[in-house]
Amino acid sequence: MNDYKFTSESVSEGHPDKICDQISDGILDTMLEQDSQSRVACETLAKSSLIVVAGEVKSKGKINYPSVCSRIIKEIGYTDAESGIDADNLSVVLQVNEQSEEIAQSVDAGESKELGAGDQGIMFGYACRETDELMPLSISLSHKLMQRLAHLRRNGGGNYLRPDAKSQVTVNYVDGKIDSIDTIVISTQHSADVELKDLRAYVIEECIKATVPTSFKDTNINYLVNDAGKFIVGGPRADCGLTGRKIIVDTYGGHAPHGGGAFSGKDATKIDRTGAYLARYIAKNLVAAGVCAKCLVQLSYVIGAAEPVSITVNTLGTGKQLNYEQLVRELFPLKPSDIINSFQLNRPIFRNTAAYGHFGRAEFPWERTDLVEKIKEKLFN
Repeated sequence: MNDYKFTSESVSEGHPDKICDQISDGILDTMLEQDSQSRVACETLAKSSLIVVAGEVKSKGKINYPSVCSRIIKEIGYTDAESGIDADNLSVVLQVNEQSEEIAQSVDAGESKELGAGDQGIMFGYACRETDELMPLSISLSHKLMQRLAHLRRNGGGNYLRPDAKSQVTVNYVDGKIDSIDTIVISTQHSADVELKDLRAYVIEECIKATVPTSFKDTNINYLVNDAGKFIVGGPRADCGLTGRKIIVDTYGGHAPHGGGAFSGKDATKIDRTGAYLARYIAKNLVAAGVCAKCLVQLSYVIGAAEPVSITVNTLGTGKQLNYEQLVRELFPLKPSDIINSFQLNRPIFRNTAAYGHFGRAEFPWERTDLVEKIKEKLFN
């Protein structure tokens, strides 16, 4: 079936699950600021004024967990219980232990006597030519709508906007290629003193129409803004949040498989995070090099081993039949220590990944296309 619709969603930084992702990654960054070799596996739960932080940490760094939680929630924009959670009046429950010695020994000195993968797992990476950042249009635009809405909340005229929000973009495909944008949905939390008709008009004009790519602006797009009505009560006051519950939002919006491992709160030895970044790096460089129009990469690792167990590259019918595994093994950093060094993942850069997607954003090192020329030399010379 080559004619179809495809939908992806994003959520704002004030969504309850994203609050938890940001706290988990904020804790990771705070540890890395003090000790670049910190090992962190941190989960967060948020409901009303309750924050639960649990996990395993091995670090020379010291951290005031309630202070990190309060700071991040305040930076997101929650300042009182009525808005969703009061950053200055939290009840923080901690259950954080040392990392298991068995896991630590396996990672530090695996079979190859070098840094091994922190767990077994399968990871996927994807790239395509639908957007300049080589991401699917539906997820890319969903993220940009949420970023624009946050900008308006902080800097624009939408002072009645509140932090909790969702977006959804449906794209029409004809003969397997993008034809049009069918529907754009935004649901945003707001103050009680704004009329729905005014909110809808503002979001359509200042958020949606200001964000939709020029080539689609004059097309017949169906806009749905707060279609269910008022959205005053939001954040953890309305729904419980949990780290790692938005893994499709974090990745490719459903356009590619997911290995199942969440990212936030995990240091770079956790291969379900680092391997996913590497898989995206491989896929993006292959597409950018002109090898294919679409690329799906699967990597698998086993705990304690440095080399991946398997490498699979699928160009989804858009590339030549080549020995992609050999190419990847020759050109790309595959061992955990090499990935960490290549992307400098011992730095405190992870809080920014925890909202608006881990991929398609030039600020992150796994989005580089610095191996394009080497790929071309290998394949086309």
